[in-house]
Amino acid sequence: MGEHPSPGPAVAACAEAERIEELEPEAEERLPAAPEDFDPGSTGYISTGKFRSLLESHSSKLDPHKKEVLLALADSHADGQICYQDFVNLMSNKRSNSFRQAILQGNRRLSSKALLEEKGLSLSQRLIRHVAYETLPREIDRKWYFDSYTCCPPPWFMITVTLLEVALFLYNGVLLNQFVLQVTHPRYLKNSLVYHPQLRAQAWRYVTYIFMHAGVEHLGLNVVLQLLVGVPLEMVHGATRIGLVYVAGVVAGSLAVSVADMTAPVVGSSGGVYALVSAHLANIVMNWSGMKCQFKLLRMAVALICMSMEFGRAVWLRFHPSAYPPCPHPSFVAHLGGVAVGITLGVVVLRNYEQRLQDQSLWWIFVTMYTIFVLFAVFWNIFAYTLLDLKLPPPP
Repeated sequence: MGEHPSPGPAVAACAEAERIEELEPEAEERLPAAPEDFDPGSTGYISTGKFRSLLESHSSKLDPHKKEVLLALADSHADGQICYQDFVNLMSNKRSNSFRQAILQGNRRLSSKALLEEKGLSLSQRLIRHVAYETLPREIDRKWYFDSYTCCPPPWFMITVTLLEVALFLYNGVLLNQFVLQVTHPRYLKNSLVYHPQLRAQAWRYVTYIFMHAGVEHLGLNVVLQLLVGVPLEMVHGATRIGLVYVAGVVAGSLAVSVADMTAPVVGSSGGVYALVSAHLANIVMNWSGMKCQFKLLRMAVALICMSMEFGRAVWLRFHPSAYPPCPHPSFVAHLGGVAVGITLGVVVLRNYEQRLQDQSLWWIFVTMYTIFVLFAVFWNIFAYTLLDLKLPPPP
């Protein structure tokens, strides 16, 4: 799906207004950068007249349409002055809230045509537009994404994780000669990837348990959810952000089990999957009027039904008589840990498209909460099992 052809003129105009590269690098280097050059009185503002004269004096170094966009932004300030910080943001590669507001003002003057109304798009362009409307609540963000997305890099994180999960499931299926309810096989827990309470000191197990599934019914629902939801989210937000939410949900899931269901093992990628799906659904609910995805109510219902079926299966299996007593079947608490991460960290990640998370106060609040939980769970694993004199199942 590589780079798509140039979009229509309306989208191009809006997208140019939303770009942060208003000036060519060479021209930007030649512009005076000291505050006193534009704001000698240190008022925090520069006049729109001075701004326009600056653009006129550098017109030969600017793309004609970029100049038109910048003039539209200058004219949008009816009070005759522009905040100096907005000007700095405009001339640099910084997409702050003030810059977004300036873009919105200029965008209304340039074109009001929605991305959905663009005609003559190729198949790849229509797919990218569909992903934008499925995941982003603001038209300005959808246009920005549509104009800049090149599928480089592709959504490799979710695809790689899914392929590894399927490959290891098939390997274990052949090894155990069992594909349905693999977890009931007496040798299943001997795998070094499974989280087991007796082996909780082996730190890698708090993450690697995602590559082991209870059976094909468990794997199937997780794979479907993480591909249908995770891949479009990664196409928009990138592997770093989506990987952060996914791994945070995975770790929170296993740690939640070690605190709330201390005698049970953990398998499956439900912690990470539920973090992504719950973050996406929460984002839709919080931005209901702005989300333009088709059949969003039906889609939410289907996602919730699938999650409920998978969670119900996990609860049933947990309390079903174990095939290898005294060790119980895997816990369902990891699902709840994933949901908790999704509606906290996940919502912040998905809400702040293309904005630095470290600039968001809510992000730091949830990161602090997550860190406190992780530290609490670590100390719990070190001391609580001994203090409570808990009888754990023997190691596999």
